[in-house]
Amino acid sequence: MERRAFAYGRTFFYTRALLLMLLFTFALAFLGLQTTTPSSWIGALAVVLAIYLLIVGLSPLLTTHLLARSRLILRQGWYFHAVIPLADAESIGPYDGEPKFGLRVSIARHTLYVVGSATGLVAIRLKAPRRFAQVLFATAAEIVFDVDDREAFLAAVEDRRVEATALPAKKIPILPAARR
Repeated sequence: MERRAFAYGRTFFYTRALLLMLLFTFALAFLGLQTTTPSSWIGALAVVLAIYLLIVGLSPLLTTHLLARSRLILRQGWYFHAVIPLADAESIGPYDGEPKFGLRVSIARHTLYVVGSATGLVAIRLKAPRRFAQVLFATAAEIVFDVDDREAFLAAVEDRRVEATALPAKKIPILPAARR
């Protein structure tokens, strides 16, 4: 079974990118027009802010979550990438709680949020808590993320779980039979 890509909500990222562009434009205009900052410094700051905007503001618009044969690859832009083996998941199902948008951790609830939209939320409860380097090595036992088509995603996960358990291991003789 090949990999399947599942898009996630983009509204939060469009809004964040627009607000960052407005903030950066205002800051650069203020520095350029109201202070005696050297133009080379303003140019260097503009390059740094443009790189930040590209990575944090625009890169989430270019990625999707991937469901492979035996694992789920969660992505949110170029700054978050987590590979979750389906065997490590205790349960995968719909999430109906209130999410935190972006890449956030609720330390009290041991929940990692990789959310861009309030619809199509899915929760993965892990068998054992896991650390995530992208959120300062915080530990999470549950991951909440969104997909555009939650029903298709859950059906694809169920197909992979059924397919993975339906194949029994067979012993294949490699060496020839012993001589007598």
